[in-house]
Amino acid sequence: MNDRMKRAMFFAYGIVCYAIFFASFLYAIGFLGNAVVPKTIDSGETGHFGLAIAIDLALLGLFGVQHSVMARRGFKAWWTKIVPAPIERSTYVLASSLVLILLFWQWRPLPESIFTLMGPVGAGLAYAAFVLGWLVVLYSTFLINHFDLFGLRQVFLHLRARPITPLAFKTPTLYRLVRHPLYVGWLLCFWATPTMTVGRLLFAAVTTAYILVAIRFEERDLVAIHGAEYERYRARTPMMVPRLRPSSEVAADRRPAPAPR
Repeated sequence: MNDRMKRAMFFAYGIVCYAIFFASFLYAIGFLGNAVVPKTIDSGETGHFGLAIAIDLALLGLFGVQHSVMARRGFKAWWTKIVPAPIERSTYVLASSLVLILLFWQWRPLPESIFTLMGPVGAGLAYAAFVLGWLVVLYSTFLINHFDLFGLRQVFLHLRARPITPLAFKTPTLYRLVRHPLYVGWLLCFWATPTMTVGRLLFAAVTTAYILVAIRFEERDLVAIHGAEYERYRARTPMMVPRLRPSSEVAADRRPAPAPR
């Protein structure tokens, strides 16, 4: 196989991985929104309560381990000895998507209601926050380069026989308010619901705990990559809750930071 054909195959592989991710992303909206898709977080046959919790925790744990371990610098240094560097990110995206699809398929519903927001106003606000969360997630990925985050930039540059250079350190718009707007969006997606069931609470609580732990590892990697520049950014920018009044440093400094891979 010549080099040109190999680059084309890598590019096609990246496109397929992205397509699988995008399909799982769309399915996740219906899964958490209890709408449209055939299997949602609160639908399906209910089984033994304890077994359902154990299975759901195992699925969430598998996703958390895969998502974090494969994103670490040390793992990637080893992994790229097996998987070519241009498709490392696409392979990570594919693995994350497949684990997420497994979670959708095998999730055991726990539909007992904990609370329900009464009236159209409460339900409307919950749905609005849910939609806002997905919009923030999607918007945040484009702020930090959506195509790099999901592996398309890497395979495209490789296809063109151009070097895969690191992205510049920047934090546009939302990243000036908080360091992790992507995670803020996810938390809205997980928690915003007019009816909180046991299964939804389990999902939201575990994923929230995972996010808080993941941030520590991601920021450690970012400090290792960007050094004092990221440390200054971290010192002046809150993690996930914006300040009511931006500090003078934040107002003066408009250079932002990349979201962690």
